Amino acid sequence: MNQPLISPEQLQQRLLEKDDLIILDASIEFQIPSEPEKIKGQMIPGAMRFDYDKDFCNKHTLLPHMFPTEKHFNKRAQEMGINQESTIVVYDNSGTFASPRAWWMFMAMGHNNVYVLDGGLPAWIEAGYSTDTDYKGQEKAGNFEGHIQSRYFVNAQQIERYSTDKSANIVDARSQARFDSEVPEPREGLRSGHIPNSLCLPFTQVLDNGQLKPQDELINIFSTLTLTPSLPMFFSCGSGVTACIILLAAKLAGYTGEMGVYDGSWTEWGANDKLPIAVTHK
Repeated sequence: MNQPLISPEQLQQRLLEKDDLIILDASIEFQIPSEPEKIKGQMIPGAMRFDYDKDFCNKHTLLPHMFPTEKHFNKRAQEMGINQESTIVVYDNSGTFASPRAWWMFMAMGHNNVYVLDGGLPAWIEAGYSTDTDYKGQEKAGNFEGHIQSRYFVNAQQIERYSTDKSANIVDARSQARFDSEVPEPREGLRSGHIPNSLCLPFTQVLDNGQLKPQDELINIFSTLTLTPSLPMFFSCGSGVTACIILLAAKLAGYTGEMGVYDGSWTEWGANDKLPIAVTHK
């Protein structure tokens, strides 16, 4: 598989082969804007829980689900029985909403043998495959030993420099109304607007019924943005989750240059009065 997506049919075939396959349920409890109803109490057979909101995260910050330390990530992955040679498939219980962040987290640890189940649990069930009501039991310790890749997740200071120097494409996955400050932010206490010199690509535009749109449609969508192809691309959103959806879409559209996610996203930027904001004037 040379694409980051895997279909339910492909996953079912890999399960039958019984190789070193790790299936991770990366569902989140909080509701993403425009996300359909979550399927609760069911999971793909053999799946383990990968909770980046409360477990695989930095617990020493008030910002939600920030990327953990390399040590913490490796320790938890090993405890789950994940190996260096493991093929990892991540999914979520509402479509392709929460799972792209889990995929990018493993990519950020240097583990490229990781895939997103296109359409998630709803697509798996629609394809007629069975589900379980419990996660897989404790495995023997794995030997996973990842190393954080620089600039896969970036901070506010880096984004501010890219914004000021116009040295990167900054793409915002929030809605156009939020980007244009036409509606208040859903999180209390955040300013409205967007990062100066950023572009808006609402994550809903790259999805169709919870699945990523076909490659030709994604190529057309990205062609409407005023991107500078020679510059790296960094993605932002509300809290670093849906940014990963449009990053995945960019990969599917054929972008191969440097990419990263602004981990704090608007939850951090909008709360910090020292960081500049732009407001669209119409």
